[in-house]
Amino acid sequence: MIKKILIANRGEIAVRIIRACAEMGIRSVAIYSEADRFSLHVKKADEAYCIGSEELAGYLNPHRIVNQAVETGCDAIHPGYGFLSENPELARICVQRGIRFIGPDAAIIHAMGDKTEARRAMIAAGVPVTPGSDGNVTDLNMALLEADRVGYPIMLKATSGGGGRGIRRCDNAAELRQNYQRVISEATKAFGSAEVFLEKCIINPRHIEVQILADRHGNVAHLFERDCSIQRRNQKLIEIAPSPQLSNTQRTYIGELAVRAAKAVGYENAGTVEFLLTDTGEFYFMEMNTRVQVEHTITEQITGIDIVQEQIRIADGEPLSFTQEEVHPQGFAMQFRINVEDPKNDFLPSFGRLTRYYAPGGPGVRIDTAIYTGYEIPPYYDSMVAKVIVSGRTWTDVINRSRRALNDMVLGGVRTTIPFYQEILNNPEFQAGEFNTGFIPAHPELTNYSRKRSQEENTLAIVAAIAAHVGL
Repeated sequence: MIKKILIANRGEIAVRIIRACAEMGIRSVAIYSEADRFSLHVKKADEAYCIGSEELAGYLNPHRIVNQAVETGCDAIHPGYGFLSENPELARICVQRGIRFIGPDAAIIHAMGDKTEARRAMIAAGVPVTPGSDGNVTDLNMALLEADRVGYPIMLKATSGGGGRGIRRCDNAAELRQNYQRVISEATKAFGSAEVFLEKCIINPRHIEVQILADRHGNVAHLFERDCSIQRRNQKLIEIAPSPQLSNTQRTYIGELAVRAAKAVGYENAGTVEFLLTDTGEFYFMEMNTRVQVEHTITEQITGIDIVQEQIRIADGEPLSFTQEEVHPQGFAMQFRINVEDPKNDFLPSFGRLTRYYAPGGPGVRIDTAIYTGYEIPPYYDSMVAKVIVSGRTWTDVINRSRRALNDMVLGGVRTTIPFYQEILNNPEFQAGEFNTGFIPAHPELTNYSRKRSQEENTLAIVAAIAAHVGL
């Protein structure tokens, strides 16, 4: 039985895993950099240890992390998402040191992390993939030949890429020549690999992904789909479960495809199979993420299944706690990634001290975060500081509840993406459930809202007026 877990991550996902451990009677161990000394995950864990003064190096050092787990008597490591979550070396070292890795086998992580290898595996399994190069392109001349064969526009992608990085659209040969070295440079810096491949660019598709869970006893189940089409520069902003854009026939089909994909590679633990949906109704496999997703929360809300706890049980050798026939999604759920960015200034980062924080509540509102009033948001990590998760019985219910929850939320001292999301919620096309990955570029007016004075500014103005009145 797993009794103690080291969490190889930080921020809100670390807090999320700590809460799952607490409910299961498992002790949690946090790690942190000096920049994260006052982070909430450090305060919430049963034990916490500094892994260095560098802002990133400690979170990216698998040997240091596993050594810490061994020294503190941990049975397992949960990688969360980002950092080393899809690094096969961490999973490999865990096995060597007798620590359970809460995720799939290192070989599966490596295979699915290599986009060309993943494509080949899906083709062999009969899962449709986007037309593209047969493997990596070795030089610019080969890329130009493959692009002519596939047909422009094409997407030039880093083979080891992820998170929207190492990817460029090329509408013609001139743009491919211009972007080829750029993508190689981005891929080398971000992923340590210069390998790239290309795919046919599907114009403004819908981005649909399926959550799967698989145990070592051969049980594989899907928890239905999420719609991640609301994106900016390939970065997800709003996620919805289930998709308001799919028919029941499509929903059944894509769920079966995801299960087939997982079985084909012998997958174990939590994973996500991502697809592109064309205007003509065709689904194409895009990639498989071998970790828990940022947006796992909305799947939990519509199914009632705690995905993190399932991950831990699977790593402990237990079978899934449910069967496919027992999963019945209820209503809709929507997640908003609250980023400290200024939407009116080209989404410029807005890190700094949080002078006031008020979280919304009420029926169907969940907040996953690691911030608090007075917290200094460090500039070294991702700009997402909170996730607002809203659920409702109908699509209209979840929109209305989301609008209310975002109106209630206050983050003083920083700019956030909340006003931007409020504009999206008021958009008629979004309200009708008609959107794709081109939604935000097609609506530049979403950032033209008149910024209202924040609740904090109103409070300070009132205090100042009272002070002036009484002569303070």
